[in-house]
Amino acid sequence: MIPAGAINPLVFFSKLKWLDGRPLLETIEPYRRAIFDSVLWTFDDDGVPVINFALVGRAKKNWKTADLILAALYRHLVWPSSAGNDGFILANDLQQAGDDLSLAKKLIAANPILAAEVTIATNEIIRNDGRGTLRILPARDAAGAHGKTYNFIGFDEIHGYRNYDLLEALAPDPTRRDALTWITSYASIRNVPGIPLHDYIEAGKRGDDPRMYFSWYSGSFTTDATVPEDATPEQRANPSMASWGNADYLAQQKRRLPTSKFRRLHLNEPGAPQGAAFDADAVISAIVDGRKRLPYEAGRTYHAFVDMSGGSSDEAVLGIAYYDAATKRSVLASLMSQTGRPPFNPRDAVRKFVAEIKPYGLAKVVGDAYAGLTFRSDFESAGIHYEVSRRSKADIYDEFEPKLNAGEVELLDLPKLQEQLLTLVVGRSGKIDHIAGDRDDHANAACGALVLASESATPTARILTFSWT
Repeated sequence: MIPAGAINPLVFFSKLKWLDGRPLLETIEPYRRAIFDSVLWTFDDDGVPVINFALVGRAKKNWKTADLILAALYRHLVWPSSAGNDGFILANDLQQAGDDLSLAKKLIAANPILAAEVTIATNEIIRNDGRGTLRILPARDAAGAHGKTYNFIGFDEIHGYRNYDLLEALAPDPTRRDALTWITSYASIRNVPGIPLHDYIEAGKRGDDPRMYFSWYSGSFTTDATVPEDATPEQRANPSMASWGNADYLAQQKRRLPTSKFRRLHLNEPGAPQGAAFDADAVISAIVDGRKRLPYEAGRTYHAFVDMSGGSSDEAVLGIAYYDAATKRSVLASLMSQTGRPPFNPRDAVRKFVAEIKPYGLAKVVGDAYAGLTFRSDFESAGIHYEVSRRSKADIYDEFEPKLNAGEVELLDLPKLQEQLLTLVVGRSGKIDHIAGDRDDHANAACGALVLASESATPTARILTFSWT
Protein backbone atom coordinates (compact mmCIF):
# COMPACT_ATOMS: atom_id res chain seq x y z
CA MET A 1 0.00 0.00 0.00
CA ILE A 2 1.36 3.43 -0.97
CA PRO A 3 1.37 5.89 1.95
CA ALA A 4 -1.00 8.84 1.68
CA GLY A 5 0.67 11.84 0.08
CA ALA A 6 3.74 9.90 -1.10
CA ILE A 7 5.32 10.87 -4.42
CA ASN A 8 7.30 8.37 -6.46
CA PRO A 9 11.01 9.37 -6.43
CA LEU A 10 11.25 9.10 -10.21
CA VAL A 11 8.29 11.46 -10.54
CA PHE A 12 10.07 13.87 -8.19
CA PHE A 13 13.28 13.61 -10.21
CA SER A 14 11.35 14.18 -13.45
CA LYS A 15 10.57 17.72 -12.25
CA LEU A 16 14.26 18.55 -11.74
CA LYS A 17 17.28 19.41 -13.86
CA TRP A 18 20.86 18.24 -13.57
CA LEU A 19 23.65 20.78 -13.01
CA ASP A 20 24.17 21.32 -16.74
CA GLY A 21 20.49 22.00 -17.40
CA ARG A 22 19.59 18.57 -18.78
CA PRO A 23 16.43 16.95 -17.40
CA LEU A 24 17.65 15.03 -14.35
CA LEU A 25 15.77 11.86 -15.20
CA GLU A 26 17.61 11.62 -18.53
CA THR A 27 20.92 11.37 -16.64
CA ILE A 28 19.74 8.44 -14.49
CA GLU A 29 20.41 5.13 -16.22
CA PRO A 30 17.94 2.20 -15.92
CA TYR A 31 20.02 0.37 -13.30
CA ARG A 32 20.04 3.46 -11.07
CA ARG A 33 16.32 4.00 -11.55
CA ALA A 34 15.80 0.41 -10.43
CA ILE A 35 17.78 1.10 -7.25
CA PHE A 36 15.71 4.19 -6.42
CA ASP A 37 12.50 2.32 -7.13
CA SER A 38 13.45 -0.71 -5.03
CA VAL A 39 14.76 1.24 -2.04
CA LEU A 40 12.43 4.24 -1.96
CA TRP A 41 9.20 2.94 -3.46
CA THR A 42 8.53 -0.56 -2.10
CA PHE A 43 5.96 -0.86 0.71
CA ASP A 44 4.28 -3.51 2.83
CA ASP A 45 0.53 -3.86 3.34
CA ASP A 46 0.59 -1.13 6.01
CA GLY A 47 2.32 1.40 3.79
CA VAL A 48 5.65 1.04 5.62
CA PRO A 49 8.78 1.01 3.40
CA VAL A 50 10.06 -2.55 3.02
CA ILE A 51 13.69 -1.43 2.81
CA ASN A 52 15.30 0.30 5.78
CA PHE A 53 18.97 -0.41 4.95
CA ALA A 54 20.60 -0.01 1.53
CA LEU A 55 24.21 -0.84 0.68
CA VAL A 56 25.19 0.52 -2.73
CA GLY A 57 28.71 0.08 -4.08
CA ARG A 58 30.42 0.58 -7.40
CA ALA A 59 33.65 2.04 -8.75
CA LYS A 60 34.63 5.70 -8.97
CA LYS A 61 32.76 8.06 -11.34
CA ASN A 62 29.61 5.92 -11.30
CA TRP A 63 27.22 8.39 -9.61
CA LYS A 64 27.36 6.83 -6.12
CA THR A 65 27.50 10.14 -4.28
CA ALA A 66 25.02 11.80 -6.63
CA ASP A 67 22.50 9.05 -5.93
CA LEU A 68 23.05 9.39 -2.19
CA ILE A 69 22.38 13.15 -2.38
CA LEU A 70 19.29 12.61 -4.55
CA ALA A 71 17.88 10.01 -2.15
CA ALA A 72 18.54 12.35 0.78
CA LEU A 73 16.81 15.29 -0.92
CA TYR A 74 13.83 13.10 -1.78
CA ARG A 75 13.44 11.95 1.81
CA HIS A 76 14.07 15.46 3.14
CA LEU A 77 11.74 17.40 0.84
CA VAL A 78 8.84 15.25 -0.36
CA TRP A 79 8.56 12.23 1.90
CA PRO A 80 5.32 12.44 3.98
CA SER A 81 6.27 11.92 7.61
CA SER A 82 4.30 12.87 10.70
CA ALA A 83 7.53 12.77 12.74
CA GLY A 84 9.38 15.26 10.56
CA ASN A 85 12.01 15.08 7.86
CA ASP A 86 15.32 15.47 9.67
CA GLY A 87 18.24 13.69 8.05
CA PHE A 88 22.01 13.29 7.95
CA ILE A 89 24.66 12.69 5.35
CA LEU A 90 27.93 11.63 6.97
CA ALA A 91 31.05 11.93 4.84
CA ASN A 92 34.37 10.19 5.34
CA ASP A 93 36.21 13.42 6.17
CA LEU A 94 35.88 17.21 6.17
CA GLN A 95 36.81 17.62 2.50
CA GLN A 96 34.34 15.00 1.38
CA ALA A 97 31.62 16.59 3.54
CA GLY A 98 32.34 19.87 1.77
CA ASP A 99 32.09 18.16 -1.63
CA ASP A 100 28.78 16.51 -0.69
CA LEU A 101 27.32 19.76 0.61
CA SER A 102 28.54 21.58 -2.50
CA LEU A 103 26.79 19.07 -4.77
CA ALA A 104 23.55 19.37 -2.78
CA LYS A 105 23.71 23.17 -2.95
CA LYS A 106 24.37 23.11 -6.71
CA LEU A 107 21.40 20.82 -7.29
CA ILE A 108 19.17 23.14 -5.31
CA ALA A 109 20.53 26.22 -7.12
CA ALA A 110 19.87 24.55 -10.49
CA ASN A 111 16.25 23.95 -9.50
CA PRO A 112 14.30 27.04 -8.38
CA ILE A 113 11.43 24.76 -7.34
CA LEU A 114 13.73 23.40 -4.60
CA ALA A 115 15.45 26.68 -3.75
CA ALA A 116 12.10 28.21 -2.86
CA GLU A 117 11.50 25.54 -0.23
CA VAL A 118 14.76 25.63 1.75
CA THR A 119 17.37 27.79 3.39
CA ILE A 120 21.04 26.88 2.94
CA ALA A 121 23.19 27.21 6.09
CA THR A 122 26.86 26.43 6.75
CA ASN A 123 26.52 22.66 6.79
CA GLU A 124 22.80 22.06 6.55
CA ILE A 125 19.72 22.47 4.39
CA ILE A 126 16.71 23.69 6.35
CA ARG A 127 13.10 23.34 5.23
CA ASN A 128 11.36 26.70 5.35
CA ASP A 129 8.21 25.12 6.78
CA GLY A 130 10.12 23.94 9.87
CA ARG A 131 9.59 20.28 9.03
CA GLY A 132 13.23 19.27 9.18
CA THR A 133 16.94 19.85 8.59
CA LEU A 134 19.35 17.85 6.44
CA ARG A 135 22.83 18.03 8.00
CA ILE A 136 25.94 17.15 5.98
CA LEU A 137 28.90 16.49 8.24
CA PRO A 138 32.19 14.60 8.53
CA ALA A 139 31.44 11.34 10.33
CA ARG A 140 33.63 12.28 13.30
CA ASP A 141 31.48 15.40 13.91
CA ALA A 142 28.25 13.44 14.14
CA ALA A 143 28.88 11.76 17.49
CA GLY A 144 26.70 14.36 19.22
CA ALA A 145 23.74 13.27 17.11
CA HIS A 146 23.35 10.13 19.21
CA GLY A 147 19.73 9.68 20.19
CA LYS A 148 18.38 12.01 17.49
CA THR A 149 15.45 10.84 15.41
CA TYR A 150 15.58 11.06 11.61
CA ASN A 151 13.95 9.55 8.54
CA PHE A 152 17.17 9.31 6.51
CA ILE A 153 20.84 8.82 7.27
CA GLY A 154 23.39 8.41 4.51
CA PHE A 155 27.01 7.31 4.88
CA ASP A 156 29.27 8.41 2.03
CA GLU A 157 32.16 5.92 2.19
CA ILE A 158 32.66 3.54 5.11
CA HIS A 159 35.63 1.68 3.61
CA GLY A 160 37.83 3.05 6.40
CA TYR A 161 35.54 2.14 9.31
CA ARG A 162 37.29 -0.29 11.65
CA ASN A 163 34.40 -0.86 14.05
CA TYR A 164 30.68 -0.31 14.54
CA ASP A 165 30.90 2.50 17.10
CA LEU A 166 29.48 5.29 14.95
CA LEU A 167 27.01 3.04 13.16
CA GLU A 168 25.64 1.85 16.49
CA ALA A 169 25.56 5.34 17.98
CA LEU A 170 23.49 6.57 15.03
CA ALA A 171 21.23 3.54 14.72
CA PRO A 172 17.68 4.47 13.66
CA ASP A 173 15.02 5.25 16.25
CA PRO A 174 12.96 2.03 16.51
CA THR A 175 9.78 4.09 16.64
CA ARG A 176 10.55 5.51 13.17
CA ARG A 177 9.36 2.67 10.94
CA ASP A 178 10.12 4.80 7.89
CA ALA A 179 13.78 5.47 8.84
CA LEU A 180 16.22 4.59 6.06
CA THR A 181 20.00 4.03 6.22
CA TRP A 182 21.73 4.41 2.85
CA ILE A 183 25.42 3.46 2.59
CA THR A 184 27.54 4.01 -0.48
CA SER A 185 31.19 2.96 -0.53
CA TYR A 186 34.21 1.55 -2.26
CA ALA A 187 35.44 -1.84 -1.10
CA SER A 188 37.06 -1.93 2.32
CA ILE A 189 40.84 -1.82 2.58
CA ARG A 190 40.69 -4.24 5.55
CA ASN A 191 38.37 -6.84 4.10
CA VAL A 192 38.06 -9.19 7.09
CA PRO A 193 35.24 -10.31 9.41
CA GLY A 194 34.42 -7.72 12.05
CA ILE A 195 34.97 -4.80 9.67
CA PRO A 196 31.51 -3.26 9.03
CA LEU A 197 31.68 -3.08 5.25
CA HIS A 198 32.95 -6.66 4.97
CA ASP A 199 30.15 -7.91 7.22
CA TYR A 200 27.47 -5.92 5.38
CA ILE A 201 28.62 -7.28 2.01
CA GLU A 202 28.53 -10.83 3.34
CA ALA A 203 25.02 -10.23 4.70
CA GLY A 204 23.98 -8.86 1.31
CA LYS A 205 25.35 -11.92 -0.46
CA ARG A 206 23.50 -14.24 1.93
CA GLY A 207 20.27 -12.39 1.29
CA ASP A 208 18.81 -13.35 4.65
CA ASP A 209 17.72 -9.82 5.68
CA PRO A 210 14.40 -9.00 3.98
CA ARG A 211 14.71 -5.30 4.81
CA MET A 212 18.21 -4.88 3.34
CA TYR A 213 18.82 -3.85 -0.26
CA PHE A 214 22.21 -4.81 -1.68
CA SER A 215 23.60 -3.44 -4.94
CA TRP A 216 27.27 -4.08 -5.71
CA TYR A 217 29.43 -3.71 -8.79
CA SER A 218 33.09 -4.79 -8.61
CA GLY A 219 35.61 -6.37 -10.93
CA SER A 220 35.00 -9.82 -9.47
CA PHE A 221 31.35 -9.66 -8.39
CA THR A 222 28.09 -7.93 -9.17
CA THR A 223 24.51 -8.28 -7.97
CA ASP A 224 23.25 -7.16 -11.38
CA ALA A 225 22.00 -10.19 -13.31
CA THR A 226 21.92 -8.17 -16.55
CA VAL A 227 25.72 -7.83 -16.65
CA PRO A 228 27.01 -10.37 -19.22
CA GLU A 229 29.02 -13.29 -17.87
CA ASP A 230 31.88 -12.45 -20.24
CA ALA A 231 32.06 -8.80 -19.08
CA THR A 232 35.54 -7.54 -18.28
CA PRO A 233 36.33 -6.54 -14.66
CA GLU A 234 36.24 -2.90 -15.79
CA GLN A 235 32.78 -3.31 -17.31
CA ARG A 236 31.50 -5.20 -14.27
CA ALA A 237 32.62 -2.51 -11.81
CA ASN A 238 31.61 0.53 -13.87
CA PRO A 239 27.97 0.28 -14.95
CA SER A 240 27.88 4.01 -15.81
CA MET A 241 30.96 4.09 -18.06
CA ALA A 242 28.79 4.85 -21.10
CA SER A 243 27.86 8.18 -19.50
CA TRP A 244 31.49 9.35 -19.42
CA GLY A 245 31.87 9.85 -23.15
CA ASN A 246 35.51 8.82 -22.78
CA ALA A 247 36.26 5.26 -23.89
CA ASP A 248 39.96 5.58 -22.99
CA TYR A 249 39.48 6.79 -19.40
CA LEU A 250 39.99 3.46 -17.61
CA ALA A 251 42.94 2.44 -19.79
CA GLN A 252 44.54 5.80 -19.00
CA GLN A 253 43.94 5.37 -15.27
CA LYS A 254 45.35 1.85 -15.36
CA ARG A 255 48.57 3.16 -16.88
CA ARG A 256 48.91 6.02 -14.40
CA LEU A 257 47.90 4.45 -11.09
CA PRO A 258 49.56 1.76 -8.98
CA THR A 259 47.70 -1.53 -9.34
CA SER A 260 46.37 -1.39 -5.77
CA LYS A 261 44.93 2.10 -6.33
CA PHE A 262 43.41 1.18 -9.67
CA ARG A 263 41.83 -1.94 -8.18
CA ARG A 264 40.22 -0.04 -5.33
CA LEU A 265 39.11 3.07 -7.22
CA HIS A 266 38.15 1.63 -10.58
CA LEU A 267 37.48 -2.06 -9.94
CA ASN A 268 35.96 -1.59 -6.47
CA GLU A 269 38.23 -4.29 -5.06
CA PRO A 270 40.08 -4.22 -1.71
CA GLY A 271 43.29 -2.18 -1.76
CA ALA A 272 46.34 -2.05 0.49
CA PRO A 273 46.92 -0.10 3.74
CA GLN A 274 49.53 2.56 4.38
CA GLY A 275 52.83 0.93 5.30
CA ALA A 276 52.02 -2.25 3.37
CA ALA A 277 54.92 -4.70 3.56
CA PHE A 278 54.62 -6.12 0.05
CA ASP A 279 54.35 -4.26 -3.23
CA ALA A 280 50.75 -4.58 -4.40
CA ASP A 281 51.77 -4.78 -8.06
CA ALA A 282 54.12 -7.66 -7.28
CA VAL A 283 51.42 -9.54 -5.36
CA ILE A 284 48.85 -9.12 -8.13
CA SER A 285 51.40 -10.08 -10.80
CA ALA A 286 52.29 -13.27 -8.91
CA ILE A 287 48.68 -14.48 -8.85
CA VAL A 288 47.87 -16.88 -11.68
CA ASP A 289 44.35 -15.93 -12.75
CA GLY A 290 41.81 -18.69 -12.19
CA ARG A 291 44.26 -21.11 -10.59
CA LYS A 292 42.74 -22.45 -7.36
CA ARG A 293 44.82 -25.63 -6.85
CA LEU A 294 47.40 -27.68 -8.70
CA PRO A 295 47.14 -31.47 -8.32
CA TYR A 296 50.10 -33.73 -7.65
CA GLU A 297 52.46 -34.09 -10.59
CA ALA A 298 55.00 -36.90 -10.76
CA GLY A 299 58.61 -35.75 -10.63
CA ARG A 300 57.89 -32.72 -8.44
CA THR A 301 59.27 -32.36 -4.92
CA TYR A 302 56.63 -30.83 -2.69
CA HIS A 303 56.91 -29.06 0.66
CA ALA A 304 54.16 -28.50 3.22
CA PHE A 305 53.86 -25.76 5.83
CA VAL A 306 51.06 -25.47 8.36
CA ASP A 307 49.82 -22.60 10.53
CA MET A 308 47.76 -24.30 13.22
CA SER A 309 45.13 -22.76 15.47
CA GLY A 310 43.40 -23.57 18.71
CA GLY A 311 40.11 -23.32 16.86
CA SER A 312 38.51 -20.47 18.81
CA SER A 313 39.28 -17.48 16.56
CA ASP A 314 42.18 -17.96 14.13
CA GLU A 315 41.99 -20.33 11.19
CA ALA A 316 44.25 -23.33 10.68
CA VAL A 317 45.84 -23.28 7.20
CA LEU A 318 47.99 -25.68 5.19
CA GLY A 319 50.17 -24.63 2.25
CA ILE A 320 51.91 -26.94 -0.23
CA ALA A 321 54.45 -25.72 -2.78
CA TYR A 322 57.19 -26.93 -5.13
CA TYR A 323 60.14 -25.44 -6.99
CA ASP A 324 59.94 -25.44 -10.79
CA ALA A 325 63.50 -25.65 -12.12
CA ALA A 326 62.36 -24.80 -15.66
CA THR A 327 60.85 -21.43 -14.71
CA LYS A 328 63.05 -20.92 -11.62
CA ARG A 329 59.94 -20.17 -9.59
CA SER A 330 58.46 -21.45 -6.37
CA VAL A 331 54.87 -22.47 -7.08
CA LEU A 332 52.02 -22.64 -4.58
CA ALA A 333 50.08 -25.80 -5.39
CA SER A 334 47.53 -25.97 -2.57
CA LEU A 335 46.26 -23.74 0.22
CA MET A 336 43.42 -24.87 2.44
CA SER A 337 41.91 -24.07 5.81
CA GLN A 338 39.79 -26.10 8.18
CA THR A 339 36.19 -26.86 7.22
CA GLY A 340 33.87 -24.09 8.39
CA ARG A 341 34.65 -20.92 10.29
CA PRO A 342 35.95 -20.69 13.86
CA PRO A 343 35.15 -22.04 16.34
CA PHE A 344 36.14 -25.51 15.16
CA ASN A 345 37.84 -28.65 16.41
CA PRO A 346 41.52 -28.28 15.41
CA ARG A 347 41.97 -32.04 15.34
CA ASP A 348 39.42 -32.20 12.54
CA ALA A 349 41.66 -29.76 10.70
CA VAL A 350 44.67 -32.05 11.22
CA ARG A 351 42.77 -34.96 9.68
CA LYS A 352 41.76 -32.81 6.71
CA PHE A 353 45.34 -31.62 6.19
CA VAL A 354 46.76 -35.14 6.37
CA ALA A 355 44.31 -36.18 3.64
CA GLU A 356 45.69 -33.36 1.48
CA ILE A 357 49.38 -33.90 2.30
CA LYS A 358 49.61 -37.62 1.51
CA PRO A 359 48.51 -37.45 -2.16
CA TYR A 360 51.43 -35.10 -2.79
CA GLY A 361 53.80 -37.85 -1.70
CA LEU A 362 54.77 -36.09 1.52
CA ALA A 363 55.53 -37.60 4.88
CA LYS A 364 56.53 -34.36 6.60
CA VAL A 365 54.98 -30.99 7.40
CA VAL A 366 56.73 -27.94 8.86
CA GLY A 367 55.03 -25.58 11.30
CA ASP A 368 55.53 -23.48 14.41
CA ALA A 369 55.70 -24.69 17.98
CA TYR A 370 52.13 -23.59 18.79
CA ALA A 371 50.35 -25.74 21.41
CA GLY A 372 53.47 -27.66 22.35
CA LEU A 373 53.29 -31.34 21.38
CA THR A 374 49.53 -31.48 20.82
CA PHE A 375 49.38 -31.03 17.05
CA ARG A 376 52.77 -32.62 16.51
CA SER A 377 51.44 -35.78 18.14
CA ASP A 378 48.25 -35.64 16.04
CA PHE A 379 50.21 -35.43 12.79
CA GLU A 380 52.67 -38.11 13.93
CA SER A 381 49.79 -40.49 14.79
CA ALA A 382 48.52 -40.05 11.22
CA GLY A 383 51.92 -40.93 9.77
CA ILE A 384 53.10 -37.36 9.05
CA HIS A 385 56.26 -36.14 10.77
CA TYR A 386 55.85 -32.61 12.20
CA GLU A 387 59.02 -30.53 12.10
CA VAL A 388 59.18 -27.27 14.04
CA SER A 389 60.20 -24.43 11.73
CA ARG A 390 63.70 -23.02 12.04
CA ARG A 391 62.35 -19.66 10.87
CA SER A 392 60.13 -17.24 12.72
CA LYS A 393 57.12 -15.84 10.91
CA ALA A 394 58.98 -12.55 10.39
CA ASP A 395 61.94 -14.45 8.91
CA ILE A 396 59.62 -16.23 6.48
CA TYR A 397 58.16 -12.96 5.25
CA ASP A 398 61.62 -11.41 4.98
CA GLU A 399 62.79 -14.28 2.77
CA PHE A 400 59.59 -14.29 0.74
CA GLU A 401 59.64 -10.59 -0.17
CA PRO A 402 62.72 -10.51 -2.48
CA LYS A 403 61.49 -13.62 -4.27
CA LEU A 404 58.09 -11.96 -4.77
CA ASN A 405 59.68 -8.75 -6.08
CA ALA A 406 61.90 -10.72 -8.44
CA GLY A 407 58.91 -12.54 -9.95
CA GLU A 408 60.12 -15.88 -8.58
CA VAL A 409 56.82 -17.07 -7.07
CA GLU A 410 53.44 -18.14 -8.43
CA LEU A 411 50.39 -17.72 -6.20
CA LEU A 412 46.96 -19.25 -6.30
CA ASP A 413 43.99 -17.06 -7.16
CA LEU A 414 42.39 -17.12 -3.70
CA PRO A 415 40.76 -13.92 -2.35
CA LYS A 416 41.69 -14.48 1.29
CA LEU A 417 45.36 -15.08 0.44
CA GLN A 418 45.47 -11.99 -1.74
CA GLU A 419 43.78 -9.88 0.92
CA GLN A 420 46.19 -10.97 3.66
CA LEU A 421 49.30 -10.46 1.53
CA LEU A 422 48.13 -6.97 0.54
CA THR A 423 47.39 -5.93 4.12
CA LEU A 424 50.54 -7.11 5.90
CA VAL A 425 52.48 -4.13 7.24
CA VAL A 426 55.93 -3.32 8.58
CA GLY A 427 55.49 -2.66 12.30
CA ARG A 428 57.41 -0.34 14.57
CA SER A 429 59.84 -3.14 15.32
CA GLY A 430 60.66 -3.37 11.62
CA LYS A 431 59.10 -6.82 11.37
CA ILE A 432 56.38 -7.74 8.90
CA ASP A 433 53.11 -8.72 10.54
CA HIS A 434 49.37 -8.26 10.26
CA ILE A 435 47.51 -5.19 11.51
CA ALA A 436 46.09 -5.56 15.02
CA GLY A 437 42.77 -7.35 14.74
CA ASP A 438 43.59 -8.85 11.32
CA ARG A 439 44.79 -12.36 10.50
CA ASP A 440 47.67 -13.68 8.40
CA ASP A 441 47.20 -17.45 8.66
CA HIS A 442 46.73 -17.94 4.89
CA ALA A 443 49.67 -15.66 4.09
CA ASN A 444 51.89 -17.39 6.64
CA ALA A 445 51.11 -20.91 5.42
CA ALA A 446 51.56 -19.93 1.77
CA CYS A 447 54.81 -18.02 2.31
CA GLY A 448 56.15 -20.76 4.58
CA ALA A 449 55.59 -23.41 1.92
CA LEU A 450 57.04 -21.20 -0.84
CA VAL A 451 60.18 -20.40 1.16
CA LEU A 452 60.71 -24.11 1.85
CA ALA A 453 60.29 -24.85 -1.85
CA SER A 454 62.74 -22.15 -2.90
CA GLU A 455 65.26 -23.47 -0.37
CA SER A 456 65.22 -26.81 -2.16
CA ALA A 457 66.55 -25.08 -5.27
CA THR A 458 69.82 -24.33 -3.44
CA PRO A 459 70.50 -27.40 -1.31
CA THR A 460 73.95 -26.20 -0.33
CA ALA A 461 72.63 -22.97 1.16
CA ARG A 462 73.29 -22.42 4.83
CA ILE A 463 70.18 -23.13 6.89
CA LEU A 464 69.47 -20.37 9.44
CA THR A 465 68.27 -21.52 12.81
CA PHE A 466 65.78 -19.29 14.59
CA SER A 467 63.45 -20.03 17.42
CA TRP A 468 59.80 -19.30 16.68
CA THR A 469 58.52 -16.12 18.29
